[in-house]
Amino acid sequence: MIKRIDHIGIAVLDPQRSLTLYRDTLGLRLDQIEDIPSQQLVSYHLAIGESHLELLHPTDDDSVIAKFLAKKGPGIHHVALEVDDIEAEQARLQAEGLEPLSAKPFVGAGGKKVLFFHPRTTGGVLLEICQL
Repeated sequence: MIKRIDHIGIAVLDPQRSLTLYRDTLGLRLDQIEDIPSQQLVSYHLAIGESHLELLHPTDDDSVIAKFLAKKGPGIHHVALEVDDIEAEQARLQAEGLEPLSAKPFVGAGGKKVLFFHPRTTGGVLLEICQL
C-alpha cells in the first residue's frame, strides 16, 4: 500500500548553490547529508512537511546522476513513494504493467529498501518505491 510521497529527487550540478536556494532562501531544514558510494552520489535531504526534497549530486562522471545531468540538465530526477511492503508493492505494480529497473529492491539513501520503475511505464516519470 502506498502511504505518502517520501521525497522528490532533484539532480543538481552545484550542491552549495542549491542549498542556498532550498535551505537559506526557502527555509527548508537540512536533515542529512549522505555519501552513497554504491550509487556514486551525495544526497542532501531537506525536510518539507512529512516529506523531503533530496538533492542528488554525482561523485563520478559515470554515475547515473551525472549521465542524467549531461542529458537533461538539473531538475527533477524522480518521485519516491513510501510503501508498507516493498516486495508486495513490486509484485502488484509489475502485474499492472510497470517495469522495474532491477529484479529486486536494494538499499538506498537512509538505509531504505528502494526500487525504481522505468519512466516509459509510468507516464514519463522515474518512480521509486521505498520502505524504511
